[in-house]
Amino acid sequence: MDWGFMPDDAKPDEPPAPKPAAPASGLSQALMPATPAPLTSSTLASRNAGHARTAGKALFNWWRAVTIEGLCVGVLWLIGLLLLRVPLAPVWALIAAVMTLIPNFGGIISLLGPAFTILVSQPSMYRLCMLLGMYAAIVVIDQLGLQPLIMKRVTRVPIWASILAPIVLGIVIPFWGILLAPPLLAVVYAFRRPRSLP
Repeated sequence: MDWGFMPDDAKPDEPPAPKPAAPASGLSQALMPATPAPLTSSTLASRNAGHARTAGKALFNWWRAVTIEGLCVGVLWLIGLLLLRVPLAPVWALIAAVMTLIPNFGGIISLLGPAFTILVSQPSMYRLCMLLGMYAAIVVIDQLGLQPLIMKRVTRVPIWASILAPIVLGIVIPFWGILLAPPLLAVVYAFRRPRSLP
């Protein structure tokens, strides 16, 4: 009596032969996770070198953007200080250009020298108020115009991010958040940028 469990030529001691697996369909192959390549020290080193290269390039581009911004701000300060006939105008404009490296506080430091010079050389409240108005105009032009546009063009950071990130990080990490926001944005958007295909 044959129950259909064993073929006629099979021996009872041998296990039945395994059935061949059916080929997987395209959908099931796509859903199956690919086995990752084993991580070796050379793989990790090359991956870390690539990340360091990307971050370094992003920081270099940020430095380039800040330098261009500093030159523009220095020219604005020079024009304004020459119009107000402030003594040592080129020196104060150069200091203002260098102070753009210090976000938010650099502009205030730039203002101290010309204000002190006006008060010492020819005290005039009118010229001092004009200097404060010029400072306010330069800050608005720089923070809402120059910096976002230059950051977008050089480091590919969107305008909205370069305006909002210092505010948000300034609230989360009061002092350091404001200082670190621009270079952090440059690095983050360098890693988010799609890689070009070879």
